Amino acid sequence: MLITRRCVAAGLAAAGLLPGSAHADDAPFLEAARKESELTWYIAQVDGETAEVMGHAFTAQHPGVKVSVIRTTGQVAYERLLQDLKNNAPQCDVFSATDISNMPALMKRQALANFTPPNASALGPAFRGLGQDGYWYPNHSTLMLIIYNMKLVKPDEAPKSWTDLLDPRWKGRVAFGHPAFSGYVGTWAVEMRKLYGWDYFEKLDRNKPRIGRSGNDPITLLNAGECVCGLGPMATALLTASKGNPIAVQYPTDGSMLCIGPSAVLANAPHPNAARLFMNWLLSAECAKVMADNFQTPVREDAPAPAGAKPLSEVKLLRLTTEEIGKGVPEVIEQWRDTFG
Repeated sequence: MLITRRCVAAGLAAAGLLPGSAHADDAPFLEAARKESELTWYIAQVDGETAEVMGHAFTAQHPGVKVSVIRTTGQVAYERLLQDLKNNAPQCDVFSATDISNMPALMKRQALANFTPPNASALGPAFRGLGQDGYWYPNHSTLMLIIYNMKLVKPDEAPKSWTDLLDPRWKGRVAFGHPAFSGYVGTWAVEMRKLYGWDYFEKLDRNKPRIGRSGNDPITLLNAGECVCGLGPMATALLTASKGNPIAVQYPTDGSMLCIGPSAVLANAPHPNAARLFMNWLLSAECAKVMADNFQTPVREDAPAPAGAKPLSEVKLLRLTTEEIGKGVPEVIEQWRDTFG
């Protein structure tokens, strides 16, 4: 993906960032990180464009430390990391997941480094206590919402609830990602099963949904007019709409799915100091501003809300525990394959 210097400069200016403006919290790692000169980031939480902007923003603030962004879907990123561990071939320095249950599983493998980012103290109330102190922390959140193409569906006719997506009028025109690839789609599927039972998905199958891989794939289908509504992450939908595409979001009356993305430094990180510097930056006010400017929902208490998004305090939220996600996602992946093929 091409990210121009002008785009990066504009993004930094909007975020109020100055090149080289590191903080005192960075001091223990900054010089050693510059000697390492780089880090590799496995990231599934944001779209590829936003991930690259974040990587460039970090480097602009910490000259001499480049970020190699490896962006893919949640489950693919996790499987790649597990393969690295199995082969004792460390590549990843910082792992940013969409399936929060990945982190306890990595803890059991002793794969995560012990590190407490100073910026972790600034987490907002909705995100405190979700990680494991000293190892992994929430750094990203998004809402999984109903999305629709405004050119093809009038706002007053758009689905208002998750059960509205079962209406036969959407047959062959409703789009979803796949829980075997997207942790956020997996989390949503566990919640739908909890609310409505697997019967919800049996009924959905009768509507002949278009099923991609990434949670962002439905937005591509809606932009192309191949589908008219579906499930999508708020951040990518708002980002796409800001570029003039006819995408709108609907906060479902039966609740918006709050998905939490955690990050951690790997115990065998090839660039341990750069990794710690970057992990602390992911929880910084500067990173939160970059994320909000790209329609992501930061986790800091002092972070601004993304443009066009409702504050979380005004949204009826659905949320699962780490244990529910860890147990439920593998189950719904198998059920999904049985139902949809």
